[in-house]
Amino acid sequence: MHIDTTEMIDELLESLSKVDGIHPEDVPNIDLYMDQVTTFMDAHLESSKRYQEDKILTKTMINNYAKNHLLPPPEKKKYSKEHMLILIFIYYLKSILSINDIQTLLEPITDKYFHSEEGFSITDLYQGVFVLERSEIEAVREDLLKTFEMAKTSFPDAPEEEKDFLQMFSFVCMLSFDVYLKKQMIEELIDRMPPKKAK
Repeated sequence: MHIDTTEMIDELLESLSKVDGIHPEDVPNIDLYMDQVTTFMDAHLESSKRYQEDKILTKTMINNYAKNHLLPPPEKKKYSKEHMLILIFIYYLKSILSINDIQTLLEPITDKYFHSEEGFSITDLYQGVFVLERSEIEAVREDLLKTFEMAKTSFPDAPEEEKDFLQMFSFVCMLSFDVYLKKQMIEELIDRMPPKKAK
């Protein structure tokens, strides 16, 4: 079966576009109780689930994040907008980084900008990153197309009935290697960060 490259890339991008993220203005400016936090995250990150039964955030997860200093503790059992923004960062980072690496990355941010009364804030930081991430979609599209075109040149001597599958396998391997290399770079950058403060 012949694979239509343009159609396949468009379908992949369509699935990526469903993971829209949470717009900064959608995060409530009022403090929320734990149940309200998990309900909000479930509703706004529903499209990022691979399977319907997947959990976005549970009470146990959030308590563990606070216990491991990824998230500042709630105030009177309530979570502020800044707590919510940090939780969103954690949600995306945990798919590729260890808890220890996330802590190393976020601890200086929360130490310096959480409840900052003057200058830069967690909201400013989230807004800046959110805008940059949205602008990456076209670059990802071009990269996917280029990688798939390269994968289509693999296994030229394979039997015709097996070629599509083998080229798809090649495409998945190339994308995986790209993720692997970027993960290595991310870990190297985290390793170069200043050591954590003693608690």
